[in-house]
Amino acid sequence: MSAAYIVAALRTAGGKRAGRLSGWHPADLSAQVIDALLERTGADPALVDDVIWGCVSQVGQQASNIARNAVLSSRLPESVPGTSVDRQCGSSQQALHFAAQAVMSGSMDVVIAGGVESMSRVPMFSPNALAERAGLGGYVGERMAARYPGVVFSQFAGAEQIARKHGLSRAQLDAYALQSHQRAAQARAHWAEQIVPVAARNVDGELGELHTEDEGVRANATLEGIASVKLLQEGGVLSAANASQICDGASAVMVVSERGLQALGLAPLARVHHMSVMGHDPVIMLEAPIPATQRALAKCGLRLQDIGLYEVNEAFASVPLAWQQALDADPARLNAEGGAIALGHPLGASGTRLATSLVHALRRTGARYGLQTMCECGGMANVTVFERC
Repeated sequence: MSAAYIVAALRTAGGKRAGRLSGWHPADLSAQVIDALLERTGADPALVDDVIWGCVSQVGQQASNIARNAVLSSRLPESVPGTSVDRQCGSSQQALHFAAQAVMSGSMDVVIAGGVESMSRVPMFSPNALAERAGLGGYVGERMAARYPGVVFSQFAGAEQIARKHGLSRAQLDAYALQSHQRAAQARAHWAEQIVPVAARNVDGELGELHTEDEGVRANATLEGIASVKLLQEGGVLSAANASQICDGASAVMVVSERGLQALGLAPLARVHHMSVMGHDPVIMLEAPIPATQRALAKCGLRLQDIGLYEVNEAFASVPLAWQQALDADPARLNAEGGAIALGHPLGASGTRLATSLVHALRRTGARYGLQTMCECGGMANVTVFERC
């Protein structure tokens, strides 16, 4: 079977809610990253076989196949198709998996995989809220309700359950959140190669400058400031300060086969060594990265010690901390350049945002393998292992 290679990986800098990217239509923001990939690689746009695009809230400006709309907003010709993926927070990581599977099967040679989320323009949970307001009901049917009687599925409740199950205190979560900001602030000097400069634009229009730095990173964050933020629920340990930030952003990678490498005349950044996805308990919901990682390592014949860097999405601080504890992982290798607590979590874009950060970090540090995993609503997790080329 043919291999799948990453030849380019790019992202926008994250924009805060109502911030410097809030004036961008999500299809147009997606097109900025797609066009930048074409420019970075010098690829003939007509060589692209497909665009596979992750997005969670596929309603309003993100409805009607955001992938195809991104294609039609970009330099790609009309002949390039597009399809949208919703695996919740892992949507663009799954898009990358689908792209890799396509080129490894030999059915395609050049695929762009990525994602977008404008949480300013299409707020989280919009599909659910709008449907309920219109009298169209919710996503839990009779059979699912019977299987999980009395359960209210909630990522917030799940994150609290993980903290309790793994004995994590508010102080530990807050310390981890501070570390995320500190690491991100230190790493920013290395990020120019991965960030696509776009015009800063809020709801009032152009701001007359480029957006090149993640708005959420707080270099001056303090433990006292983080600890002062109100808890999300009485008696809990989670707060807005030790959870991921609402964020606008887009990201993408170009995935190619060996034939694609030859056609483009490019050297790869990394090879997809392993990819898998796993379902788990939908009530605790966000713990799936632990068994998914264990199974992935067993499948690909690696030990965690063989992995130079780990990216575990910081949806809530309890998620990577529980993962670290359960797998006895080296904390220095875990989210070494900060994560979603500092950079933000633009849902559908986060999968390839993590992949972009990881692939570039492997190149810079010389580490051979990098592992990425993400918790996903519904109790799922994708795992990808990259090998530096």
